Amino acid sequence: MSREAQASVTPSIPSVIAAIPARYGSVRLPGKALLQLAGKSLIERVYRQVEKVENLDRLVVLTDDDRIQKAVAAFGGASELTPEDCRSGTDRVAWAARGWPVTAVVNVQGDEPLIDVEDLNTVVDHLLEHPEDPVVTLATECPDDLIADPNAVKVVTDLRGYALYFSRSPIPARRNPGPSKVWLHVGVYGYQRQALLELADLEPSPLEKTESLEQLRALENGYPIRVLRARKASLGVDTAEDLRRVERMIQEQESNP
Repeated sequence: MSREAQASVTPSIPSVIAAIPARYGSVRLPGKALLQLAGKSLIERVYRQVEKVENLDRLVVLTDDDRIQKAVAAFGGASELTPEDCRSGTDRVAWAARGWPVTAVVNVQGDEPLIDVEDLNTVVDHLLEHPEDPVVTLATECPDDLIADPNAVKVVTDLRGYALYFSRSPIPARRNPGPSKVWLHVGVYGYQRQALLELADLEPSPLEKTESLEQLRALENGYPIRVLRARKASLGVDTAEDLRRVERMIQEQESNP
């Protein structure tokens, strides 16, 4: 069946695919998907964590490099080769999703081997139970030492739990004492498939380009984002120090199961 024909198929029952975009290039850690963490590659660590999630119909790595594809095949995982020119992980997932006859897609970062399985279960369950929500993500209470950190993205929501804004700046500003907490965005996204395809077709929006946060494209174009409470923040691998720190944490977990 052609990709175009597959894209027109509507699944008879709700189904969810988890996709892990993993490109080879990385400014700070080239080839980081293949770097070793306590005897396994980073991409295998992420894959093994996500495969514990319930109610998934498929798990797949999306990559632009045959070295990553071969590594995934070697540990028994599934992968698809996607174009090198995808602008972001979301664009890579959307490109592949055009050929998937599924209800919803979960985008899991390829550099977060400690992502919480229960938090991912929460996203999957919400997508299946609330098809009216086009985009779903996670947030947890922000530690004080990250509130001013521009690399830690914050989110504020309305009283129903839908995002009002995401920012690298501290939001809300603490001008007066009050009950409002600062929430740290956890970068996992769940999409109803049609919303994912529509968002990927839109041009980057003004606020998205200003903050360098692609989730703002959805808000600026009127797509609501449901923010669910995560049990904890995840720890990504962006630097060599991150790699060493995460490896120590994995070793501790495996020595004290």
